[in-house]
Amino acid sequence: MAELPQYILALDQGTTGTSVALMNQEAKLVAMVDFDHPQIYPQPGWVEHDPEAIWSSVLKGIEALFAKARISSKQIVSIGITNQRETIVVWDVKTGKAVHNAIVWQCRRTTDFCNRLKKDKKAVRLIQTRTGLIVDPYFSASKIRWLLDKVPGLKARAKRGEVRVGTMDTFVLWRLTGGQVHKTDVSNASRTQLMNIKTGKWDEELLKLFRIPKSILPEIHPSSGELGRTSGVPGLVDGLPIAGVAGDQQAALFGQTCFAVGEAKCTFGTGSFLLMNTGQKMVKSKSGLLTTVAWQLKGQKSLTYALEGGAFVCGAAVQWLRDELRLIENSADVEALARLVSSTDGVFLIPAFVGLGAPYWDPKARAAIVGMTRGTNRSHIARATLEAMALQNVDILCAMEKDLGRKLRSLRVDGGAVSNDLLMQMQADFLGAAVERPAGTESTIMGAAFLAGLGVGFWANQRELQRVWSLQKKFIPRLAAKTRVKHLSDWHLAVGRVSRASERTFAPAD
Repeated sequence: MAELPQYILALDQGTTGTSVALMNQEAKLVAMVDFDHPQIYPQPGWVEHDPEAIWSSVLKGIEALFAKARISSKQIVSIGITNQRETIVVWDVKTGKAVHNAIVWQCRRTTDFCNRLKKDKKAVRLIQTRTGLIVDPYFSASKIRWLLDKVPGLKARAKRGEVRVGTMDTFVLWRLTGGQVHKTDVSNASRTQLMNIKTGKWDEELLKLFRIPKSILPEIHPSSGELGRTSGVPGLVDGLPIAGVAGDQQAALFGQTCFAVGEAKCTFGTGSFLLMNTGQKMVKSKSGLLTTVAWQLKGQKSLTYALEGGAFVCGAAVQWLRDELRLIENSADVEALARLVSSTDGVFLIPAFVGLGAPYWDPKARAAIVGMTRGTNRSHIARATLEAMALQNVDILCAMEKDLGRKLRSLRVDGGAVSNDLLMQMQADFLGAAVERPAGTESTIMGAAFLAGLGVGFWANQRELQRVWSLQKKFIPRLAAKTRVKHLSDWHLAVGRVSRASERTFAPAD
C-alpha cells in the first residue's frame, strides 16, 4: 500500500483573521483557508480582539482545511505558528479563558504612560539598549502593565500565579497543547520590550521598570524545534509536534529564505514592512530603525538579528485613489492607469497621511501632491502614487545599508501589491538592485512552515529550503545611475515640502 503524503500545517494568526494552510515537501501550498474575526473599538484609539473569536477562527480553519484538502490530520508531521506581533492577552491558568479582551498592537491606550516614561532618560536608554526598541504604545510591555493596573484583582491574581500572559502565538500554543505549554519564541519575545535581545532572556531590570512579575510570562524558546504537542484539539490527532513559531514579519523574512547578511524582504501591505538580515551582529541603528531578533534555530546558541523599518502608508495610498479620489474603480486598475503616461512629469505624491515613519520620524508631516502643472492628469497622479510606494522603501533600505555598512544583497517581495509589474520595476529602478518576486507570495505562512519543518527534520537544513524556494520573476534595474540619483534627489526635495526632517536625513545629491 502506497504511503500517504505528508504535510506541514501552518497557522497564520493575523490582525484581521486567521489563515490555515498545508505545505508539502516541495514548498507548495496544497490548500489554504481564511477566517476573519471581529475588530473591537471600545473608544477612539483603542483596539481589541476577542481571544475566543480568534481561537474559533483557528478551529474553523483547521476543519475547513482538511475538508478542502481531503486529508487526515495523521498526515501532518509538524505544525508552525506565525502571528500578529505585540498583541497581548491574559488568561486564567485553570480554565484557559481570557480575563480581558486581547489588546491589539494598533491600540494607543497606553500613550500617556509611554509619554511619561519618555521623560525618564535613564529608562529610555535602558529600553533601547536592552531591546533595540523605542518607547511606544505599539509594544507589549505597556499593554501588560495596563491590564495589571486596570482589570480588577488581576495584579493580586498574577502574584498568586493564577494567570498567564502572552502574545497570540503563546495563547494559540496553550490552546493547541490543552493548556500544557506556556512558551513563546525569541522573535515574539523580542517585541514585548521585556526581553534582552543580547541574551535572549527576560530582563530583570525591564520587568522591574514595567512592574510585571516574571512568573506570568512564557518560557522563551528557539523559533524552530519542538515546543509542545497537540492535545484535545478538535480535528487534530493528539501528539502532533508544534515545532515552529515566529512573529509575522520575521516569518516572512525566513519564508523568503533571506538567510545571508544583507538580504532583505519587503512586504507590501497597507503599509510596507522591511527587514534586513544582519546575521549574528546586533546592529544599533543611527537612522531610527528598530533592531530586532529575526530567529533562533534548533540547536543554535546564537540569535540571528535584523534591522526593521516600515512606511505607514503603502497599499493604503492606492486605496485612497480608489475610495476618496475615485480615480480608479478597483485597486488593480492603478497599473493600467499609470502606464498611460511614461513619467509623472515631475509630480510627486508624499503619502504622509498619518505622518512619516522611518527614516524621517515626523508625526506632524501631512500628505501632499507637489509639482503639478495645468497638464497634470489622473494618470500622472496614479504613476506618482506607485513611485511613492517604491521611493519610501528605497529611503528605508538606504538607511539599513548605512547602518549595516554594506550594500543590499537582494530584495525579495511579498504582499498583495507585488502582482503589479510596473511597481516592481519602479522598485528595482529606484533601488538600483534586482527585485525578486517568488512564485508563492504567502511568505509568512511559508516561514512558519519552514521553521516547523526544520524543527522535525522534514527539511534537513536551510540549503534545502533555498532549493525549494521558487522565483517567479526577477526585475532588473533599467535606469541609468545618474538618472536614478537625480530622481531620488527630487523626491527628497518633494518630501522636504512637507517635512523639515528630510533636510536632516538626506544631504543634497552631488
